[in-house]
Amino acid sequence: MTTVTGKTLAGLNVPVPRYDRRQVTTGIVHIGVGGFHRAHAAMYIDTLMNRGAAMDWGICGIGVQPSNAAMRDALAAQDGLYTLVLRHSDGTWEPRVIGSIVEYLFAPDDPEAVIEKMAAPATRIVSLTVTEGGYNLDAVTGEFDASDSSVLADLRPGTTPRTVFGLVTEALARRRDRGIPAFSVLSCDNVQGNGHVSQRAFTAFARLRDPGLADWITRHVRFPSCMVDRITPQTTDEDRAELSRRFGVEDRWPVLCEPFTQWVLEDDFAAGRPPLEDAGVQIVADVEPYELMKLRLLNASHQALCYPGYLAGYRLVHEVTTDPLFARFLLDYMTQEAIPTLRPVPGIDLHQYARQLIERFSNPEVRDTVARLCANTSDLIPKFLLPVIRHQLAAGGPVTRSAAVVASWARYAEGADENGETYEIDDVLAPQLQAAAARQREDPAAFLEDNRAVFGELADAPRFTQAYRAILASLLERGVRETFADLDQFA
Repeated sequence: MTTVTGKTLAGLNVPVPRYDRRQVTTGIVHIGVGGFHRAHAAMYIDTLMNRGAAMDWGICGIGVQPSNAAMRDALAAQDGLYTLVLRHSDGTWEPRVIGSIVEYLFAPDDPEAVIEKMAAPATRIVSLTVTEGGYNLDAVTGEFDASDSSVLADLRPGTTPRTVFGLVTEALARRRDRGIPAFSVLSCDNVQGNGHVSQRAFTAFARLRDPGLADWITRHVRFPSCMVDRITPQTTDEDRAELSRRFGVEDRWPVLCEPFTQWVLEDDFAAGRPPLEDAGVQIVADVEPYELMKLRLLNASHQALCYPGYLAGYRLVHEVTTDPLFARFLLDYMTQEAIPTLRPVPGIDLHQYARQLIERFSNPEVRDTVARLCANTSDLIPKFLLPVIRHQLAAGGPVTRSAAVVASWARYAEGADENGETYEIDDVLAPQLQAAAARQREDPAAFLEDNRAVFGELADAPRFTQAYRAILASLLERGVRETFADLDQFA
């Protein structure tokens, strides 16, 4: 067995970088290096480097959260290298070592080094995968939460920044003061209008710190939007062992994902960008049609399958989507409720895209877990599913399938599936979600009314709440399968 490091590349039995990593210089700082970034943006940059391009666009990873120490240690032990494995539905594994991450800095260890890396003239893009809830915006109003304790701490004069907002803003302040052009901030999170969202968050923080700096950021910093897509489950010990067994490769933290990948990127950068179109990235003037397609079809479908699937006893995503009952439910949600809310997407047949999604979800080799999709719902549903409900209510369209998703979430929040197996609710709002779910058998509206920060005015929308209450009652009385087999009765 051979461990992945810079010294062992030549002896590995898998494809490795064809470029001299010693010639790579950093042009991108990425905050939030996890599985998705390493399966997606870092892979695209590595592809360019294998073609002899983008050698000045190497990536410096940044960890901000204490939990990122594990990634710091894994990458340090392997010189930033890791194995990316595409898992094909026929059982074939397609591995390759990625070399585009050439540095990693851990902010809790040395925030000053992180700030200076972003302030350096060579850094022209600061990209982010900080999760949908990482922008500190109110789910209903969309406004920056200036009362957050970590934000308040970073705003104290003379403090050392700890948050992503404080670190990035301080780096931009130093660039302004040193006469260095601004970098671009590129959000790669699954948020509608992620460029506008990141602009709102960072500019709001900067304005609280220094209105003049906020004005400079408004004039000089670019916040391009993008749509990103590649299903990337969490790496397991079984994955590591299988990689070792199949290829003789020892990797502390490989990334295993589906073969499909897509990146649609707005061409709006302050200081240039890599030639990503040469690696298959779609460079467009308007990302919104693509991102709405992805958010309301793929991401919302993840929510649509995970709660009823988990309640029914399934633990892997492909088990849910190869069940004809749930496959039909997903297709009906997408074609009847989600697609009518979308405008045409250049070059894409939306109905074919919907069918392709179910095929992707059904890949048994990906082994994506239902539990992963059930996590952080209070951050996800307001961005993925609730806009579909609002649009359909305004248009007089159907909301039955969407109401079934919300009702399934409420039933899931009770903390036990239909076989009596208990589980933890992985959500920042878990205590209040479970408290509301515990009351819903006596008060069917409790979950909506007690979580108005999530649902907003939908908690009072009669056509939605009537369908929701009826479906929830059926879930509690008859269970998931009987309810989902007979959803049309609730229309």
